[in-house]
Amino acid sequence: MSQQTIQEIGAQKLTSCGYVLDTSAACLGSLRSSIDLVDDAQALRARMGEDGYLFLSGYLDRDLVLETRGPILRQLAADGELDPAFPPEDAAARPGSAITFRAELAIGNQPLKTLLYDGRMMEFYTRFLGGEVRHFDFTWMRAVAPGKGTSPHEDIVFMGLGTTNLYTSWTPLGDISLDLGGLMILENSHTIERIKNSYGRKDVDSYCLNHGDAVPRAAGEKAWNGRLARNPATLRKRLGGRWLTTDYRAGDLLVFGMYTVHASLDNHSSRLRLSSDTRYQLASEPADERWVGEDPIAHGRAAKRGRIC
Repeated sequence: MSQQTIQEIGAQKLTSCGYVLDTSAACLGSLRSSIDLVDDAQALRARMGEDGYLFLSGYLDRDLVLETRGPILRQLAADGELDPAFPPEDAAARPGSAITFRAELAIGNQPLKTLLYDGRMMEFYTRFLGGEVRHFDFTWMRAVAPGKGTSPHEDIVFMGLGTTNLYTSWTPLGDISLDLGGLMILENSHTIERIKNSYGRKDVDSYCLNHGDAVPRAAGEKAWNGRLARNPATLRKRLGGRWLTTDYRAGDLLVFGMYTVHASLDNHSSRLRLSSDTRYQLASEPADERWVGEDPIAHGRAAKRGRIC
């Protein structure tokens, strides 16, 4: 992202979660590409330790990425989530659509399965992790309508019951410009120990047996959403660093660890933003049972765990 682009964004009032972001060079920056290191496992690990993320621009097969869109858009059209005035491939959102998360869109999509769990994705993780890799069986599929983005959070609070040597792949399923609302990383946030030792020790499915809301929490009727903060702009001021993002292209891959703070820009376009996020670890290390198996329990009632607080 060039400084000229940042200035142009400033005129458009770039936002996240409805809050205007400071687009000065001291507050907003570009993701650093690590594609030049992709064949060097030691260098990749060092860069992950330094940055808390790896942005692998153009690493995945662009044609395969674009092939995944067909089944997704056909299902969205059948569900009435697309504007019929436009061809489905435009991913034009139905006026008033509030869709965000649709895990079932991954079912039966063979190109998506190949993209996420075979080929170059698994080759990368085998090299990066240095051993046999297992991926979570649950696929997080996003079809994000125009509107507010995802609040700042760390992934550890959603999937921290296995190894913490676990990584997220955020994969844009198409070109995602800044106005479409791509992911952003909070610079150096993976190194903030006070966040790791407070927020990072929580779990969204844990609740207090001795609190008055124990019954609705056990039933899944009441839950913590895992949010670190409501306002990404003030969070950046409090924690330091810059929000880092870019104009994503189909074929780009963003990888980050469990303690890296991230959020998304608001979708100011008229289209749906298609993306997936998936998780990978060494097969030899314990996995969070909520996300593995033929029918993962996810954050359902069976995942709730009471404790004395």
